[in-house]
Amino acid sequence: MTKKIGLLILIIFLSIILASIYGFLHNQISYSISPEYFTKFKFRQFDFYFMGENQPRLTASLVGILSTWWFGLLIGLINGIVGMFQLNSKIMWKSAFGATVRTLGIAIGFGVIGILVGKLIISNLDAHWNLSVELTDQKSFLTAGAMHNFSYIGGIIGLIYGIRYQLKIKKANAQHRV
Repeated sequence: MTKKIGLLILIIFLSIILASIYGFLHNQISYSISPEYFTKFKFRQFDFYFMGENQPRLTASLVGILSTWWFGLLIGLINGIVGMFQLNSKIMWKSAFGATVRTLGIAIGFGVIGILVGKLIISNLDAHWNLSVELTDQKSFLTAGAMHNFSYIGGIIGLIYGIRYQLKIKKANAQHRV
């Protein structure tokens, strides 16, 4: 049990690190799509407006880390707890870390889908968006926003998939023991 608790802590820590790296890189990509998404929305949302004026890419990265570390904590905690129900620590590591990597992959995939949906569909809708009148490139702003929203959806779907993945491993190992 001590080894499993140690693995739980390790999985939580690694999940936070992976989510933070994801947030860092994600925001570099979305900043490239729409700097205004940050300068006219995210920096204000995080009260980093003045910091963002001087170092916008660095600030976008910091916002990315602050936006995702907690999701990594949640993913690590849930995947680690589900993993503790495995037969031993070796299987726990395989299932919980495997679920975490799969969750990350699904979030990345959904982020890419978000870019496509944002660029091809959302930004072309003739909707009356409640956006700042200061925007010079509304389509890119909406594309970056879609990427962000789809990534969170992907994280939730990935977490659900990761739990199912771990339950399948548990069931397969239980059947082999019989």
